[in-house]
Amino acid sequence: MPNPHRLHLAAAPLLLTTSLALAQTAGTQTAGTRTTAQETITIDAHAAATPFPHVWEQTFGSGRAILSLRQSYRDDMRTVKQATGFRAVRFHGIFHDEVGLFDPNAQYKDPGLAATRIEQASPYNFSYIDQIYDGLLDLGVRPFVELSFMPKKMASDPNAIHPFWYHPNVSPPKSYVEWDAMITAFAQHLIDRYGIAEVSTWDFEVWNEPNLDFWGGRPNMPTYYELYDHTALALKKVSSRLRVGGPSTAQAAFVGEFLAHCKTKNIPVDFTSSHVYGNDDYKKILGSDTPIPRDRMVYLAVRKVHDEIIRSPFPHMPLFFSEYNASYSNEPDVTDSVYMGPWLANNIRLCDGLTEQMSYWTFSDVFEEQGVVRTPFYGGFGIIAEDGIHKPAFNAFSMLHQLGDQRLKLAPIGSAEPEDILATRSADGTLALAVWNYAAPFGEGATYTPPPANPGPTKDVTLHLTGVKPDATVTVQRLDPDHGNAVKAFDRMGRPATPSRQQIVDLRAAGLAAPPETLHLSHGELHLTLPPQALVLLKVQSTPTAH
Repeated sequence: MPNPHRLHLAAAPLLLTTSLALAQTAGTQTAGTRTTAQETITIDAHAAATPFPHVWEQTFGSGRAILSLRQSYRDDMRTVKQATGFRAVRFHGIFHDEVGLFDPNAQYKDPGLAATRIEQASPYNFSYIDQIYDGLLDLGVRPFVELSFMPKKMASDPNAIHPFWYHPNVSPPKSYVEWDAMITAFAQHLIDRYGIAEVSTWDFEVWNEPNLDFWGGRPNMPTYYELYDHTALALKKVSSRLRVGGPSTAQAAFVGEFLAHCKTKNIPVDFTSSHVYGNDDYKKILGSDTPIPRDRMVYLAVRKVHDEIIRSPFPHMPLFFSEYNASYSNEPDVTDSVYMGPWLANNIRLCDGLTEQMSYWTFSDVFEEQGVVRTPFYGGFGIIAEDGIHKPAFNAFSMLHQLGDQRLKLAPIGSAEPEDILATRSADGTLALAVWNYAAPFGEGATYTPPPANPGPTKDVTLHLTGVKPDATVTVQRLDPDHGNAVKAFDRMGRPATPSRQQIVDLRAAGLAAPPETLHLSHGELHLTLPPQALVLLKVQSTPTAH
């Protein structure tokens, strides 16, 4: 169902009463080192609130379909499921030849027939597909079904091979009769195996990033629309309860045009989807001549598409960002580092109310688009590194999972609103507060840069809470360079390309979340010092509202 919350929440003012004294006082630490920012935030535990669905952790991306048969993939999925409760996973390549679905020349020998008699087999073999989807469902995770790539024996151009390591074919089908038949057989098989009550909860997304080189049709978007039309109509013919959407574009592109096409041609659509990364092309996406900071790029792209939908013939259409991350490239100082804690929290703050799902790319570095992983920390997309090592991003997701389902409103003092806090409340009155000290990555690109000696300003934050006991107990969880950061231990080891088995054990231990601290408010206040790129999660029990 469309969520009307998406259409208005982002415009609602936040109400965490704030006294911002972001006085950047120089010399508050050792002379000649760094400045310290100071901030005071007042939080009313009983302030009005808006719904706060955890859209950032409902779906994760992952490596291609066949990897889900590996034990390491399933182990990582189980771990992330326990930490976040995520519901669905999206991957490429369910129709890729290595999964073995389509072969029009398949033959088999029936053991009950004469030894020399060969029979024509069905062109569809669901053996690996069943193992893939059974494995997900056994772990409590549903597939977010990306319908890709083209079986070579169905391809109009068998040589239209994408340069990914596993070489998917990206051409249109040579026959839409064959394509429609395969989609029909695929959908019917899923319903027969899992039941329409289950499969009707899955999302079927047509292709991946057709505006890039993942689609070989030319011109790319008109030929993609032909693919979408055939696919959507074939799915709906099997059952009107199946959910289908697109255009699954890169760089937040063509969503308005896609919806206009569906309206004009009367083509079914149940959701829209697109992708964006923090280092994406700001000129293409936003038409900006000024570089967009990494911490705002995703939000601005999501806002752009959100507004396009409102202006479209389907203003209540659900919006899924089925890929997002801080980087689309391998940047160790970004996706491997504690930078991801503040980046993720700030992204959640800004995108709240604009989209129904945001699928982080990816949950695991069991991933082979550029080839076999060579070392644990190379800037991979996953929140778990090779060998089951938790990255700081895993700890960030685990911490932010504990946020409540109501977001406390803020009433800023003057014109200033805090940009470094999420204040939430649960049904039992527990407050969960995420506070962070955002700082840009210490380095960018594929070459790792060790943190500088003086990486930036610390932040002294005073939280003043009302509606709670003035000496209330507060549990504090930290993610920063010294807490929950396996990369620090990896640096001490000299960043070995191939860690020993003992080193892997040590890295796993270093990547675990730091034990929570127990503190108490003093006269309703708590003072925190946050180093650059720190994220803190605080939980405190509210007192009942007086009647």
